[in-house]
Amino acid sequence: MQKRILLVLLALVVVVIVGSKSTAFNSFFSQLPSPEIIERVPTQQAQPQPSELETKPQVSAENLLTHVQKLNFQRYTTAERSRTRAYITSELKKFGWKPQLEKFAEGVNIFAERLGTDKTAGAILVGAHYDTVASSPGADDNGTGVAVVLEVARLLGSQPTPRTLQLALFDKEEAGLLGSKAFAAKAKRLGNLSGVIVMDMVGYACYTPGCQQYPPGLPVTPPSDKGDFLAVVGDIEHLPLLSAFQKSQPDNLPAVLTVPIPLKGLLTPDTLRSDHAPFWYQGVGAVLVTDTANLRTPHYHQSSDQPSTIERSFFAGAAQIVVNTTTALLQQSDSLATQASF
Repeated sequence: MQKRILLVLLALVVVVIVGSKSTAFNSFFSQLPSPEIIERVPTQQAQPQPSELETKPQVSAENLLTHVQKLNFQRYTTAERSRTRAYITSELKKFGWKPQLEKFAEGVNIFAERLGTDKTAGAILVGAHYDTVASSPGADDNGTGVAVVLEVARLLGSQPTPRTLQLALFDKEEAGLLGSKAFAAKAKRLGNLSGVIVMDMVGYACYTPGCQQYPPGLPVTPPSDKGDFLAVVGDIEHLPLLSAFQKSQPDNLPAVLTVPIPLKGLLTPDTLRSDHAPFWYQGVGAVLVTDTANLRTPHYHQSSDQPSTIERSFFAGAAQIVVNTTTALLQQSDSLATQASF
């Protein structure tokens, strides 16, 4: 009898223990949300939607090099420069632009414009000269600059932006900046112009110590004696335009050396050798984007300035820097003049 009572009590204890464990397990699992609830729980930081992600137009190295190859001939005589204009205008029309030929006493400039959405925001002009010296096919000087303008035309021509985008291909730069001087002499043309970006030789790089030279009186410390950077030269009266080339450039692109020039180049005449200079003297902010020309390349103004000497990755990187900066400037409406500080 006592044994039977002991067994009954033992059975009751087992039932209580098992029941308690079952209740505990049920209580634990009941605190977990169902799969549907888990899916609705927000993360600590909301992820951006694809439409919110910042995307920058990407240049095509193949397109850039194709333009250089298509322009691989001396562009010095009247007939040669006319052939060059035919190619440039044909390409611009393919991209939806309406290029205009603007004659001046010694030659013909090419101009095209895509209006912005804000008439008060001004315009950004992107330009390069298309002529060469005699006996040079000018792959770097300045087939590369023309190629970048055409790539800007392809990538940014149909994008609505507050600022107006203008394109200019200057004639007779090698004869003394004649095309850009004629362009900048038109006061009506300059009235809405916020900033100018001029490319002149952006495709040559050298990576051996000592291959890069510098002009005397340079107001900045050179980064190295290798020619692996892109130089951007601007006047100190428009520092925001110059500094725009330093902002938000990915690490995989060439380094950018920005050179602020005082007194409109009076003390550094080497900085006045391209089509940005006439704009400086009209009070318009302008920068020269360059691989530094004869300070780096041995092919400057030589018959050896051939497409084969272009450094493909540097050229594409330089073009991407110009596209990135132009894209950013077109989205803004702030003044690009240096603000006085007191």
